[in-house]
Amino acid sequence: MTLWTLFFKNSNILSEENSTQKKDILLIKDIKYKNKLVEVYLSTNKNINLSDLEKLCDSVGWLRRPIKKVKTAIQNSFLIVSLIQKIDGKACLIGFARATSDYAFNATIWDVVVHPDFQGQGLGKILVHEIIKELRSYEINTITLFADPEVVVFYNNLGFVSDPNGIKGMFWYPK
Repeated sequence: MTLWTLFFKNSNILSEENSTQKKDILLIKDIKYKNKLVEVYLSTNKNINLSDLEKLCDSVGWLRRPIKKVKTAIQNSFLIVSLIQKIDGKACLIGFARATSDYAFNATIWDVVVHPDFQGQGLGKILVHEIIKELRSYEINTITLFADPEVVVFYNNLGFVSDPNGIKGMFWYPK
């Protein structure tokens, strides 16, 4: 598997203003999904149901990771953004992304995922934009992510560029 290291190039699409921590903001009201009206909420709450996250990752074919390690990763993340579908009073995780940071200069976006039933509707773009907006509110200027080749164009369209000044990223893997 080839991974690309991408860097966010500052763009005018996002507000530079400081933002406050938001909880469950109604993003889309009354969209039709499987012949029912549903609502989609955006949340920055770190209390993610790990079973729901595992189901979401399974839905896109990601390899399973030990749930204990996923919990640790979430707890140590700088920022979590999720999309929650609410239907008939029940909530279901349909999108997720997180970022780690040094809390000063750098951040890396991880685990951007949208349920296949909701892909192609701009929800992945919303997740990434929200994370960038939040990171910029902390004056974090270097935002990176790792992308499989099939999604590089998606991230290019959101303002990310592949290694703008030559290769900056290197990897160490156990042998």
